[in-house]
Amino acid sequence: MLRGIDVSSYQSSSYDTDGLSFVFVKATEGRSYVNPKLAAQTKRGRDAGLVVGFYHFLWPGNLTEQAEYFVAKAPERRGDILAVDWETTGDGSHASNSEKDRFIRKVKELCPHHKVVLYCNRHFWLTYDTTSYAGDGLWIADYATTAGKPRIKADWRFHQYTDDPLDKNVADFSGESALREWAGA
Repeated sequence: MLRGIDVSSYQSSSYDTDGLSFVFVKATEGRSYVNPKLAAQTKRGRDAGLVVGFYHFLWPGNLTEQAEYFVAKAPERRGDILAVDWETTGDGSHASNSEKDRFIRKVKELCPHHKVVLYCNRHFWLTYDTTSYAGDGLWIADYATTAGKPRIKADWRFHQYTDDPLDKNVADFSGESALREWAGA
């Protein structure tokens, strides 16, 4: 299993990259928020030679506008991974299953040369998801288990297994070259 982390404005721009193969950086949320540390956190991952991914925190409504906003703000390059973060928002709402699917499809349409994955927790996957559509792969959060052993039956590419002291992930690839090849690097 390959090791990685995901970061947002809550984490340092000088995060530790030792032993990591990948990093996901929060890029945007809704149609108005951009991570103020996006450039510095991206540079840190690129300078360390990591596979870099970007994620958008999805809000209900305005899916096309959110997808366009995300794609415009994420400093993507060939081989970067794009992700949608589907979970409960700060006001207690969440995008519907069909909105999640439409957002992923729109990002894939706008960025056909990038892998687009779905991030959600086990509860969302088992309770709200009705289509099992995760674009090019599922990034599942399940903390009540060991790394690489999420409690779901679906195929997955990334597993977020803890948020202590930060969000730690593993990727289901035979090696870093397999991850890079899959990502199109």
